[in-house]
Amino acid sequence: MNEFTAELIGTMILILLGNGVVANVILKGTKGNSGGWIAITTGWALAVYVGVVIAGPYSGAHLNPAVTLSLAIAGKFAWSKVGLFILAQLIGSILGAVLVWLVYRDHFNTTNDANTEMAVFCTAPAIKNRVFNLLSEIVGTFVLVFVIFYFTNAEMGETKTRIGLGSLGALPVAFLVWSIGLSLGGTTGYAINPARDFGPRIAHAFLPLKEKCSDWTYAWVPIIGPFIGGAIAAVLFLLLKART
Repeated sequence: MNEFTAELIGTMILILLGNGVVANVILKGTKGNSGGWIAITTGWALAVYVGVVIAGPYSGAHLNPAVTLSLAIAGKFAWSKVGLFILAQLIGSILGAVLVWLVYRDHFNTTNDANTEMAVFCTAPAIKNRVFNLLSEIVGTFVLVFVIFYFTNAEMGETKTRIGLGSLGALPVAFLVWSIGLSLGGTTGYAINPARDFGPRIAHAFLPLKEKCSDWTYAWVPIIGPFIGGAIAAVLFLLLKART
């Protein structure tokens, strides 16, 4: 498996399991219906764990365009590969969302609320205030990337190490994402990953759902926010490292 395939499949499984737990909790008639926020955040943490296990040995398991960009800013990843990794992540996220729709198709058919259906695919703010929604995504992704830099700092000096989420081991990343979801996710649904939101939102726009509005007026927030948060984390890491 090459780097492109690893990022594609790893992200696909991440979205399949992550969006899958959302479907299980909120769609009508599922076994997990009304399972709550703890179930969703736990499911997403474990989805990250599985995605990292799959992609880690081959690509470093970025699985997130904000992580890829941040590593490049920090000089830990080749800029020439950034576009390829992001493309793989986007394709994987679309495929993962389509698989969730296929698995839960009967439950989509019995769920009559368009917003509930959309929530399976992409994020939406609990209170729509784009300034603070953007801030939430920036802060959440900043925590993700900044902690990743300190998790991986020992390995970053070794040229044979594939830098990414996989370089710290899958379990610490899962706990990190779980913590962000529990503590910071209640405002926007914590995309903290442009591909996690944008890819499934594209799938939602084209899938044959009964009633839908993909809310493209909000879509820029979970795309731009994570990129900004990750970039700030990378710059701060470099500044702090330069002073030591």
